[in-house]
Amino acid sequence: MRKADNHIPAAGTGWPGHVEFHLTDEEFEKFSRLIYNTAGIKLAPVKKTMLSARLQKRVKFLGLANYQEYLQHLLTTEGQQNEMVFMLDAVSTNKTEFFREPAHFRLLTDRILPAIIEHHPAGRPLHLRAWSAGCSSGEEPFTLAMVLEEFCSHFSWLSYSILATDLCTSVLANAQRAVYEDQKIGSIPKIYRNKYLMRGVGKRQGLHRVVPELRQKVTFRRLNFMAGEFGLKQPIDILFCRNVLIYFDSRTRATLFKKFYRHLAPQGYLFIGHSESLEGINDQMLRISSTLFMKKPAPTREASPLDDNKGREKTAGDDARAGCQ
Repeated sequence: MRKADNHIPAAGTGWPGHVEFHLTDEEFEKFSRLIYNTAGIKLAPVKKTMLSARLQKRVKFLGLANYQEYLQHLLTTEGQQNEMVFMLDAVSTNKTEFFREPAHFRLLTDRILPAIIEHHPAGRPLHLRAWSAGCSSGEEPFTLAMVLEEFCSHFSWLSYSILATDLCTSVLANAQRAVYEDQKIGSIPKIYRNKYLMRGVGKRQGLHRVVPELRQKVTFRRLNFMAGEFGLKQPIDILFCRNVLIYFDSRTRATLFKKFYRHLAPQGYLFIGHSESLEGINDQMLRISSTLFMKKPAPTREASPLDDNKGREKTAGDDARAGCQ
């Protein structure tokens, strides 16, 4: 059997180029169960054709005869250690763009960051920690970096770092390169493009790379949300987990939310996608908007000025950010 890597060979280099495999309903159910148990991703029956097309490349690359052999390989020790990560890469969905859902970044700049520094002792060093959970090819964490860099530049005592995680190794590799084609950067405001992107010349014309000072602020890591612990040593002030929850069922979302909650700093903020909801699992969070939540202060603390719920006192504890330093 050929050793798996992340590159699919061209037709004629190890397997016939036009061989097609048929994924049975029973096989689809077995793969779905394996994917759910490993990564928490729930595949509906309508995803059968998609799954078949994506796994077919791995089956061919390994020189296997059919999906059943591939499934059996995944269940071996070698398959668990070497192939599982590539199988999960194949089934992952990685749609993203710079400044996606731009209202979130306006909220961050206009309300959240000013509220944080307003209730922090002036001049006392403050380091903000942000997390892009489900970062794909890097557009979201680098958008965060641009916004935070711009804001923090006005305060000598304010700094930040960003953790960017994803299940898919191939998109993480692209994110670490931080190189984007012309068509990928159109949603970045011109002032940010000029300031935070380097334009390629010669053979690299049409490519743009994020400047080193921003790349240094972002740490990329592979993370499976189903891992027992995330291994985060410091509390998170700003957590972006957008358009990720939609791939999980309610039980998995509840489990994942509890983990997020534990890693949020006191009065830390959680952004979710506009098509997502924390209904039934958000009793520990203050709802600021339909897609923005804040970790509730301790019972003896007062509410945040960002809380829009009527009838709630709108002041914040003067040391609410102490856990973020």
